[in-house]
Amino acid sequence: MKQSSNLVLCIDDELVGLQVRKILLERAGYRVLTAQDGPSGLELFYANPIEAVVLDYSMPGMHGGEVAVRMRQAKPQVPILLLSAYMGLSTELTALVDLYMTKGEGAPVLLEKLGSLLQLVSTR
Repeated sequence: MKQSSNLVLCIDDELVGLQVRKILLERAGYRVLTAQDGPSGLELFYANPIEAVVLDYSMPGMHGGEVAVRMRQAKPQVPILLLSAYMGLSTELTALVDLYMTKGEGAPVLLEKLGSLLQLVSTR
């Protein structure tokens, strides 16, 4: 099932994971921009009509929570899916984002969660 070509921003300092996610999302019909750190991710976020964000939590310099706070201040309507290798992030952190999943949950779960986030936004 092809999605409409929503523009998704993926931010992850782990290049292999980032590239795999980009290929996965593009195959599912999304247009994808990528960044390997928070500051460059924020630049792309501010400069483009991003419709959803897939954001890694654990990154050097600026972690996903800090990035999410700035995104919320700029464009509160854009849904954020936070990815983490860690289970049980704090409620303060998970409250900043629309959905949270661990990296181990895999591609089908990522596609399903992203699809449901974009559907929520289109019905708002």
